[in-house]
Amino acid sequence: MGERPITILLADDHTIVRQGLAKVLEAEPGFHVVGEARDGREAISQVEQIKPDIVIMDITMPMLNGIEATRQIKKANRNTKIIILSMHSHNRFISELFGLGASGYLLKDSSGTDIVNAINAAVKGDTFLSPSISRQVIEDYVSLKRTKSSREELYGQLSNREREVFQMIAEGRSTKEVADILCVSVSTIKTHRSNIMEKLQMDNISQLIHFAIELGLVEIQS
Repeated sequence: MGERPITILLADDHTIVRQGLAKVLEAEPGFHVVGEARDGREAISQVEQIKPDIVIMDITMPMLNGIEATRQIKKANRNTKIIILSMHSHNRFISELFGLGASGYLLKDSSGTDIVNAINAAVKGDTFLSPSISRQVIEDYVSLKRTKSSREELYGQLSNREREVFQMIAEGRSTKEVADILCVSVSTIKTHRSNIMEKLQMDNISQLIHFAIELGLVEIQS
């Protein structure tokens, strides 16, 4: 009866998704939603302040996507368990996120029961995959058949900071905006942008934006 509740942070750029998750989880005995984040950068900041047991993390978020946020959170807070809740079931996402230390991967059509089971598994140190993910995807991950396109291999060569800059450029942010967000000089961002274009073997920003959309890191604006 006196056990400490499991504390949960919700990271998703859609308010209605966060509200729905909070309602489901707060109804579960022993769960307590302690914070919400609208993007990956805010999620990192909230984890530092709140130190939640669990982060439920979307992948496609502005400013910093869930993959890079997971990377940074796990590096600084190894005890925080991260469960991915995403629209995407790409092999690359699953392989990379489990490699970074994620404890679960759920698709957004999962039931509330699946989310509860994933949290309980994470607390016990186990992993949980959404039943909606195809059997072939699971088998590919278990057997480590990580087939990547040459483009994805190129993306893998980017440093963590270059990935941050890559996403914000793809979102249409100006060089000065990116510099202000990262608290560095405009010339530093220009250097990063040049290095990114060279590593990705791209000639213009439109190619970069298209690639970010293909990877599922940036949403197509309607």
